[in-house]
Amino acid sequence: MSEASGPAAGFRFLHMRFVVKQFLHHVVPGVIRPLRVLWNEMIAFVFLIFAVIPAPRTWRTWRQYEQTGEGLFNIVLAVVFMLIMGGFAWGSYRRARKAARS
Repeated sequence: MSEASGPAAGFRFLHMRFVVKQFLHHVVPGVIRPLRVLWNEMIAFVFLIFAVIPAPRTWRTWRQYEQTGEGLFNIVLAVVFMLIMGGFAWGSYRRARKAARS
């Protein structure tokens, strides 16, 4: 008989399966948590960029509005967009901090 057959082989397989399960149980959470924090911080940065991009155009439209009185709808729309994107950025950053503490 070969060494790979019989009850000893079954025991080694079950033991190895237990060891792998224990390893994954202890290591995976330690790897996932920093990845989740990094992901939320990167998403927060992307939303922050989305919030900042329309600022120069909004400023120019505001200056034009002061002179001509046109473009109020564009200003309001841009400000609402910037506030929403800024809120998403803040929420993602808070979620990253919360995940880092847990």
